[in-house]
Amino acid sequence: MVSFIGFKPYVKIIDVKNQNIETLFLKNSSLLDGVVIKSSAPITIKKDTLEFNVKSFKTKADANVEDLLKKLPGLEVDLEGNITVNGKSVNKILVNGKPFFGNDPTITTRNLTKDIIEKIQITDTRTNAEAFSGEDADGENKTINLTIKKENNQGYFGKVAAGAGTNNRNEYAGMITRFKQSERIGILAGGNNINSPGFSFGNQRLQFGGNSRSFGGGQGIVTSNNYGANYINSFGKIFEVSGDYFYKNSSSDNKSTSNRETFLSDGTSFFRRSENTSLNDSDSHDASIDFEIEIDSTFRIDIETDLNRNLNTNRFNSQSETLNNSKTLTNDSKIGSIADSDRERFDNEINLTKKFGSKGAFVRVELTANLRKTLTDDFVKSETNIYGSNPDQIIRDQYSDGISDIKELASQVTYRLPIIARKLYLDIDYTVGNTKTTSKRSTFDFDKTTNDYTSFSNLLSTDFKYSDKISRPGVELEFKNEKWSASTELAFNNRTLENRDYLRPETNLVREFNNLEYGFSTRYQKDRTSRYRLSYNFRNATPSLSQLQPFRDESNPLNIITGNPALSPSKTHTIRLGASNFNWQSRTGFWSYGNISFTNDNVVANTIINPNTLIRETSYANADGFVNIRGGGSYSSTKKWEDFGSLKTEFRVFGDYNKSINFNNGVQYSSKITSISPNIGFDFSWDGVVTIRPSYTVSFSKNTYDIESFSNRNFTNHDVTVATSTNFFKKVEWLNDVNYNYNPNIATGFQRSAWFWNTTLRYSILKDNGAISLRIYDILDQNTNARRVATEDYIQDSSSTVLNQYAMLSFTWKFNSLGNAGSKFEPQSRSRHN
Repeated sequence: MVSFIGFKPYVKIIDVKNQNIETLFLKNSSLLDGVVIKSSAPITIKKDTLEFNVKSFKTKADANVEDLLKKLPGLEVDLEGNITVNGKSVNKILVNGKPFFGNDPTITTRNLTKDIIEKIQITDTRTNAEAFSGEDADGENKTINLTIKKENNQGYFGKVAAGAGTNNRNEYAGMITRFKQSERIGILAGGNNINSPGFSFGNQRLQFGGNSRSFGGGQGIVTSNNYGANYINSFGKIFEVSGDYFYKNSSSDNKSTSNRETFLSDGTSFFRRSENTSLNDSDSHDASIDFEIEIDSTFRIDIETDLNRNLNTNRFNSQSETLNNSKTLTNDSKIGSIADSDRERFDNEINLTKKFGSKGAFVRVELTANLRKTLTDDFVKSETNIYGSNPDQIIRDQYSDGISDIKELASQVTYRLPIIARKLYLDIDYTVGNTKTTSKRSTFDFDKTTNDYTSFSNLLSTDFKYSDKISRPGVELEFKNEKWSASTELAFNNRTLENRDYLRPETNLVREFNNLEYGFSTRYQKDRTSRYRLSYNFRNATPSLSQLQPFRDESNPLNIITGNPALSPSKTHTIRLGASNFNWQSRTGFWSYGNISFTNDNVVANTIINPNTLIRETSYANADGFVNIRGGGSYSSTKKWEDFGSLKTEFRVFGDYNKSINFNNGVQYSSKITSISPNIGFDFSWDGVVTIRPSYTVSFSKNTYDIESFSNRNFTNHDVTVATSTNFFKKVEWLNDVNYNYNPNIATGFQRSAWFWNTTLRYSILKDNGAISLRIYDILDQNTNARRVATEDYIQDSSSTVLNQYAMLSFTWKFNSLGNAGSKFEPQSRSRHN
């Protein structure tokens, strides 16, 4: 496109292979015609927004938003659907600036298809009130906004899927959303027994085959069903309402085994073996409604209300035995329980913001009222045997009913005083809050005389009332211009904790804490591609009431816990650093971060283990000298070849150093854990025909102790993944996801290595609006859940139930009437005649 004053615009489509467009001749124009500016640049960088033109990025025919995000430079999407932009987490995804089915980003990214999206915009995350008042975001989180063309913002969009497989595996999912300018109505439904969220649309969930899988994790086999509805609408320019409702039910079945060796300060150790089985059934209802009221350009009201109710039943059985250093049985136990709970939550927040003048002044008032209520019913039968020179047997057959009632009220007032208009501000705020908790648990032993649970157990019953009051005045000075932003803050934190024990009045306590908190931060944006940041803060963490209260909890006869009312607040100094320089056009650059923290008076467990019975008596103490250093970064570059493809190369490395202070049988010691995990990955794409994504990660960990009785230990873990997608035939797509994990430190009897391979063959039908897929999960039948955990005083090997091999045949169909075609789905108004 060529334009110049006095000449008619010239437009010509050229072939990029032929760079010589020869001489262009412009025709004279005596009048200036209407000016139309069009842009098809793949990436546009604005002051605080990064914008991607969706049509500039090639994906497979039925790609969803998650598939598209994986193609964008600087963006990463992991197997769980978590998104990062140059290392910063994405915590909010919007559609045309509004939420889409609540706060779960994967509902949006895995269910909306690329073909309805026009642009993707990325900004720093801000609340509605912060955006209205013009406050800067802290830059720690990102927001993605998916825009739909205005002319396409009318009609219906939807998708349905269903699948059946071997071993009685099945899945189904459906979604329909109606767009009508500012109004949007949506319905979701889904379910499966393959450990996948109910709105995942099965094999369409990930680009490279089947289900999300966290190697070394897992919680058994889960069967779930989910249903939801969403509504959003604007009424003029003043009022907007949005709300959603979800119903979820699930049933999980898990069996786990573990072997733990615990080390003692005298150089000895003891061993604990356990087997657990659990069956859990859950039903939950979630609803929310938000109101946004913008009275005028200076006054805004935001109201948020959330409700939740969860009914849960858990059946749990456990067998364990403990052996001393000579491998002699010291104690064992058997536990069987049935626990029912009914939890209710009601949260409310009102935010009022009033702006003054044109220099950036405002007053904000935030009011919070949260209610929590929990009812529990537990039946527990247990048998604990203690052997040795003083043998003992503890048999319990008990019923407990409990109630917990929490009322939280808080308010915050913030006033911003502009010192230099739009550049230098002084923020003054004051926060007050009070949380009142009533907790009562009545336990009854089985009485053979009455043949019922009528014998009240004072030992295992509780009746508390807690009060947590906070008062926090603070000031902050903030400066910003085109390249720099800086702030410094100071606050005084007054907190009073009060506990009343109606069963044991001698444990009543009142503690008041007064502490200063302060910090500063600065950010420098050299240009559109590079940013640097530095921050420091000092914070206090008050011990919890359960750590302070001198109540002796003997609910587990092998692990008795008592609080310490003399605890002090922990004091933490934290330094954060960050740097990034990413050229979005060339898709090459790096990002990095570093966090350093020093903590004194940290609250730690102080456990004394009886050498004869191995019964644990735990209290709490303050300790100094905690250090944590974390850092990492990534460098990536993308090479493109005309008419061939592209190759993205990325190298990442993450490191961690942690020094902690602990107690072991009254002996204080320090442990130091140093770990580093380099990763290299490639993403090769050949003209939309073949995509290959290999990566390799190796993790090294070194544990050292300053106590001679503990041995230093080193751990290594290798993980290789290869994901492929091939489209040699127009309507056929073959997806593979292969993972190999090797952990040489796993104990004998546990699987040290495993191959995990998922594959999917997909055939497009119905003009690419439908697909038939055959998926095979875990082709090699080697899925494992063996893992090793090492801490300062124990090493534990464990395994649990995993999803085994299956094959599934699925059908998916999507429909889209957005745009002009949408009008045919709208009901026609009928004329009335008198």
